[in-house]
Amino acid sequence: MVSLDPALGEKVLSGERISTADALALYRAPLEELGALANARRKQIKGAAYDGRGNEIVTYIVDRNINYTNVCDVHCKFCAFYRPEHHKQGYVITRDELDQKLQELSDIGGVQVLLQGGHHPSLKIDWYLEMLAHIRERFPQIAIHGFSPPEFQHFAKIFAMPLREVLAKFKEAGLTSIPGGGGEILVDRVRNQIAPRKCNTDQWLEVMDVAHSLGLTSSATMMFGHVETIEDRIEHLHRLREQQARSGGFTAFICWTFQPEHTALKAPTVGAMEYLRTLAVARLVLDNFENLQSSWVTQGPQIGQISLEYGANDFGSVMMEENVVSSAGAHFQLQKEEIQMLIRDAGYEPRLRNTRYALLD
Repeated sequence: MVSLDPALGEKVLSGERISTADALALYRAPLEELGALANARRKQIKGAAYDGRGNEIVTYIVDRNINYTNVCDVHCKFCAFYRPEHHKQGYVITRDELDQKLQELSDIGGVQVLLQGGHHPSLKIDWYLEMLAHIRERFPQIAIHGFSPPEFQHFAKIFAMPLREVLAKFKEAGLTSIPGGGGEILVDRVRNQIAPRKCNTDQWLEVMDVAHSLGLTSSATMMFGHVETIEDRIEHLHRLREQQARSGGFTAFICWTFQPEHTALKAPTVGAMEYLRTLAVARLVLDNFENLQSSWVTQGPQIGQISLEYGANDFGSVMMEENVVSSAGAHFQLQKEEIQMLIRDAGYEPRLRNTRYALLD
C-alpha cells in the first residue's frame, strides 16, 4: 500500500469529479490518509453543518422498522428473514399489530416508519393502499418511508400495472419517500449470483428515476463484503452518482457489510476496517450526495462513532425494531439518549432530523 498521491488529494478537495481509476487509487491508499481526505471532503459540504455555537452537527432520526410480511418468493441467498408462502413461520401484519407498533413509536416522539417486506405473491394493491391511508389518518405526524425498488418492480408485475401508476397511487395514499433497500451491489453479474430472482440494476434505478420525477425522495444503499470485487463496489457508486445527476432525489447513502449468520450465501464477510475504507471512498465518489449515514447496526456503536471521521455525517436511526439484518446475526441496539451521547463523545452536536434531513430540534 502506497501513500496517497498529493495530486489526487488536491483533485478531490477541489471538487473535481473522480474517475474509476481515481477511486481505485483512493481505495488502495493508507486507511488513515483516506479517512482524513473523506473527513475533509465532508467538511466542505452540507454534511458539516454547524449549530449556533460553532459545533459541527451530526443528525439522527427516531423511527421504527416495520416488516409488514416475511413471506417472499425471491429467496435471496444473503437473507435469513424470508419465509415461503404457507410456511408455518410466515406472517402478514394485522391492523391491530400495526397500530400497536406505531403507537409505541409515537409515544417516544418517532417521526418516521420504515415499511418493508418480502415479495408476497398474493397480497393485492388495495391491501397496501389501505395500509398507507390508515397510517396517514391515524398517525399523520409519522412520515412513511417505505417499499424498496425491488418491491415496486414486484408490485408492477403482480398488479399488472405500469410502474409509474403504482408509484403515483402509493404516493397519493400517503407514501413520503422510498428506502434504498435491495440495492445490494448494482452490478448484474453479482446480483445474478446472490439474488437471481430480484430486479436487475437498471430496474432498481428505474424505480428511483420514476419516484424522483413524481416528487418522492429516496435513500440509496450498498450491501457489500460477499462475492463482489472492489471494482464492483466502485461501479455501484458511479451508477448512483449518475442517477443522482439525472433525477436528484437521493437524500442519503448508507452502506453496510454482509451479515452471514443463518444465510444460504457462503461467503466470508469483511470487518470494520474494510467498512471504513468503503465508506470513505463513497464520500469521495458520491460528490452529489449531501448525507452519508453511519451503519452502527452492523458495525457496533464504537465503529459508528469512528465513521464520523470517515465521511459519515448522520448516525442513522434509533430503530426501535429491526428484523432483517438481525436475523443474519447483527444485534446492536441503541436508545435515543445513547445515540446523543455517542455523537457528543465523538465531538459533535446531535440534532434530530426528519426524513428529508431537515433539523427538528
